[in-house]
Amino acid sequence: MTALDLSSPVAVVGTGTMGQGIAQVALVAGHRVRLYDAVPGRAREAAAAIQARLDRLVAKDRLTAADRDAAHDRLLPAAELAELADCSLVVEAVLERLDAKQELFRALEDVVGEDCLLATNTSSLSVTAIGGALRSPGRLVGLHFFNPAPLLPLVEVVSGFATDVSSATRAYEMARAWGKTPVACADTPGFIVNRIARPFYAEAFAVYEAQGADPATIDAVLRESGGFRMGAFELTDLIGQDVNESVTHSVWQSFFQDVRFTPSLAQRRLVESGRLGRKSGQGWYDYGDDAEPAEPHTAEQSRPPAYVVAEGDLGPAAELLALVREAGIAVREEDEDHGTRLVLPSGGQLALADGQTSVEFRDVVYFDLALDYRKATRIALSASQDTAPQTLAEAIGLFQALGKDVSLIGDVPGMIVARTVARVVDLAHDAVAKGVATEEDIDTAMRLGVNYPLGPFEWSRRLGRNWAYALLDDLHLRDPSGRYAPSLALYRHAYASDKREGSTS
Repeated sequence: MTALDLSSPVAVVGTGTMGQGIAQVALVAGHRVRLYDAVPGRAREAAAAIQARLDRLVAKDRLTAADRDAAHDRLLPAAELAELADCSLVVEAVLERLDAKQELFRALEDVVGEDCLLATNTSSLSVTAIGGALRSPGRLVGLHFFNPAPLLPLVEVVSGFATDVSSATRAYEMARAWGKTPVACADTPGFIVNRIARPFYAEAFAVYEAQGADPATIDAVLRESGGFRMGAFELTDLIGQDVNESVTHSVWQSFFQDVRFTPSLAQRRLVESGRLGRKSGQGWYDYGDDAEPAEPHTAEQSRPPAYVVAEGDLGPAAELLALVREAGIAVREEDEDHGTRLVLPSGGQLALADGQTSVEFRDVVYFDLALDYRKATRIALSASQDTAPQTLAEAIGLFQALGKDVSLIGDVPGMIVARTVARVVDLAHDAVAKGVATEEDIDTAMRLGVNYPLGPFEWSRRLGRNWAYALLDDLHLRDPSGRYAPSLALYRHAYASDKREGSTS
């Protein structure tokens, strides 16, 4: 099965931001595109807006004038649904209401030919439910573009319960022919990206609600230590708090209020107060003309320790040992089979976040996970009220000697980056085990759809097969609500690793 022939006209129904973006993608790919909107005159306005964007592409030397003129000629506003009769593909991008989408597709079935592929751009509704209203649900497929559609490469190709394999294949090949990167997934709440990305927001909000750190500090740690392009608070301000919370609520409800997807009460209060982010002038941050940028907590300068004692190889943080030596700090190594800590001259210990809390131990400071400890510019530390001041000072001084800013947060199990990555890895393993998508497609979707520095399985391979399971298991002991309970898929993954390594524990 191949992509649609360029001689085949394509229709887009719904002329908002997404509809216009999808139409532009099809147009630049070489198709004749018909635009339809139920509101009179809206299709012509959308066509004019698309033509203006094509003019800007010419001005930026990203499109030739000849190609623009040809695209202008291929773009045809439609006044009636009947004008879409000869289209080989109709993409729907109307409002996110099941009844509205079902009504539209029922009407389209009476207009288009039997071989016309029908596609919905829904981001939160069930493709299966939308197709359930059709006489021929096998030809309906989800084509979830990301905004802005002309710029972002990812397209989730979603097969509903009744979608024909041939329909999904045609849609997949068409997206690829349009210059996009398609990923195939089953019809599950949130599809790939909106399902697996939930912990990125949820864990940041949870740390904030536990008074572990303020939004600016959490965002800085996610960016400067975790390697994420934006922090959760600034990103949701950009998306719109109402939009982000709506998606979270939809996924939570669709999974029968599964505690792993529970929405944030703090975000709910933000939405109720009308603080929706950049579009309203205030969200987690203030965007007023006179607003001062929010600054993350950064510790005062402290004297570094003269030496550290390394117990074991520090696991995912092993690179720190080389950095410590390069900073001129002596490293004394002790052979500990399961050691993952640095002992400081004060006698206190410095340990990588593992899902436990500092207050449980005598004089332990935890440090957060980093995507790349050499390139990271900030490290988060957590300690309890019982941590010795000298231990904390030495821990701060050590990381400052490595050229890092240090942010102190509360005694939060799993800290910020570590708990976020562990939960993303867990949801990814769970999705593969349930047939949602392949490991490769999930990694591709998370890198391209939300700009993660690594896909979940890339993280998993880098951190070790049982790292995420061990951290979540410890978190679950401290919060037995079920939110952090590792999935059966992650348990099997970690246990299989132990068996291969000869472990019987």
